[in-house]
Amino acid sequence: MLDIVIEARQASLAPGMDVRRILPFRLRRMVGPFIFMDHAGPVAVQPELSHSMDVLPHPHIGLSTVSYLFGGQVTHRDSLGVEQIIRPGEVNWMTAGSGIAHSERFEDPAALAGGALEMIQTWVALPEKDEEDAPAFDNYKPEQLPIYTDTGVWMRLIAGDAFGLRNQVKTHSPLFYLHVVLDKGARFGLPKEHSERGMYVAKGSIEVSGITYAMGQMLVFTKGADPVIQAKEPTTLMLLGGEPLGERFIWWNFVSSRKDRIEQAKADWKEGRILLPPSDNLEYVPLPTDRSKPAGGPLPQPLS
Repeated sequence: MLDIVIEARQASLAPGMDVRRILPFRLRRMVGPFIFMDHAGPVAVQPELSHSMDVLPHPHIGLSTVSYLFGGQVTHRDSLGVEQIIRPGEVNWMTAGSGIAHSERFEDPAALAGGALEMIQTWVALPEKDEEDAPAFDNYKPEQLPIYTDTGVWMRLIAGDAFGLRNQVKTHSPLFYLHVVLDKGARFGLPKEHSERGMYVAKGSIEVSGITYAMGQMLVFTKGADPVIQAKEPTTLMLLGGEPLGERFIWWNFVSSRKDRIEQAKADWKEGRILLPPSDNLEYVPLPTDRSKPAGGPLPQPLS
C-alpha cells in the first residue's frame, strides 16, 4: 500500500536556479539509503547570467552524490583533481567518504538556452563501515547502463539492481535507481527486490488505485506493495530505494551516523583541512551560520 506522498518544496540555490526539493522530508528522512533529492530545471537564463548559477566549491562527508541530467551540461571539478563535463544520460557518482570538495560550473551558455538544463541530484548515505573511505569519483557513459523497453515503456538502470537488470556502477549498499519514461496509457510496476521503494514524478502524471499524482510528487510504498501505475499522459519517473541503513544526521552538506563527526567536518571545512579543487580554488562556499543542531533539517545548500 501507499505509505506517504511527499510534495516537493521550492528552494532557490542561485539567481535563476530554483529546484524542487523532495528529500529529506520531515516525515520521511530517507528512502532506502537515499537521503537527499533535488530536481532542477528546466532552467533557462540569459547567457550573461550563466556564471551566477555556478555552484562554488563546497564540502561533503559520509555520502555519495549522484548527478543525472535530462538535458544541458555541467562541469564538475573536485579536490581529487577530477574535471568532468557531465552530459545527459550519464551517471556521475562521487563518493565523499572522509571528505571531498567539488564545484559545478555552467560554462557553456548554449547548454542553458531554451530551458535545456534539467537534472536530478541525489545523495546516497554510506554504510557506517564505509563512511571514512577515501573519496572517489566515477563517470559512467550511457552505453554502460542497461536499457529495457516494452510496449509504451522505456527504462534505464542508473545504479543497483531492479527487474533483473544490473550494471557496473559501484555502490556501497543494496539499492536501485531507475529512469523510466512511459507513453500515455502505459502500465508499470515497482521492483520487488528491495524493502523501501519510492517513485518521483519528474514529468507528466500517473494514476495509482484511482488517484492521480502529478509532477513534483514522490510516492513511497510499504514493503511488499505491488501497485499498478498507469501513465495519464507522457510521463517521466525516477524510481529509487533499497535497504535502510539506520539513523543518519544531516547538516548542510554533511551526512553521518555520528553527530560528533559532523562537528568535526564543520571545523575541518572552516580551518581548510578539506582541500579545494586544484583547478577551482579561488573561491568557495563558507560554512553557514550554525542555526540548527545536526539532528535537525538541512540548511540551504548547494545542488550537490
